[in-house]
Amino acid sequence: MMKSLAEDEILRLAKENSPRLLSKFKNLYPAFFEKLSTIQQNLQNSELIFCIYLKLNLTTKEIATYTFVTPKAIQNRKNRIRKKLNIPSTVDIYKWFDAI
Repeated sequence: MMKSLAEDEILRLAKENSPRLLSKFKNLYPAFFEKLSTIQQNLQNSELIFCIYLKLNLTTKEIATYTFVTPKAIQNRKNRIRKKLNIPSTVDIYKWFDAI
């Protein structure tokens, strides 16, 4: 199946670490943020953006490259988001995000 232009644009914005990523993603996938807010209402924008990267199934290394931080910092952020969203360590974080 072909990716939609909107999905291509989302990925491009993610790769550019664009400030427009969050609003564009919210417009396209409002249900994603509704589900996240039912689990945890107090997510900061930076955390929401990180959730988008995980939802896009980007690897730790890719996220690190696009956001100009170390893979170790991304690993730490994954652990923090896991705690905040109560994702058990036995659950694959990418599968979890894929399911919502």
